Amino acid sequence: MSKQNNIFLVGPMGAGKSTIGKTLSEITGRAFLDSDAVIEERTGADIAWVFDVEGEEGFRKREEAVIADITLDDGIILATGGGVVKNPNNRRNLKDRGIVVYLLTSVERQFARTGRDKRRPLLNNEDPLGTLQRLMQERDPLYREVADIIIDTDNLTAHQVAQNILHQVQKLQEK
Repeated sequence: MSKQNNIFLVGPMGAGKSTIGKTLSEITGRAFLDSDAVIEERTGADIAWVFDVEGEEGFRKREEAVIADITLDDGIILATGGGVVKNPNNRRNLKDRGIVVYLLTSVERQFARTGRDKRRPLLNNEDPLGTLQRLMQERDPLYREVADIIIDTDNLTAHQVAQNILHQVQKLQEK
């Protein structure tokens, strides 16, 4: 398997990983996977239920197993959950098995996209904006650690971001 055959999208919730991943899949013909969707499929329950019953720790264990498994695939586009980078095994598997693209998005944009989304367990509190700010502060260094490519998505469409990713991937492959 060549690292160049996989594109893994990381970044905070609301960065557009799933939307951009689907767009990349349409353009390239590669299979698209969303790690949260795979967890839901394998669990038979949605992410909010897993958080309620097993807590974040239980969810993160399931996420680690899914990342270890699906990053072994070849020729895929993978959208990951926002907290995937918290686990060092996930960071290593992503970095070693594909080109990692960090979709950088401002906290304000994240809030606009996710602020009222009740399907995001970490935001079901009195201060979702504060939560997003805290998560960004904690996770931004980890996203940067694994990233081969960083793309600011704030003022771009999904198609523009996808084209930018493909251009950057091509530049990496030419090295």
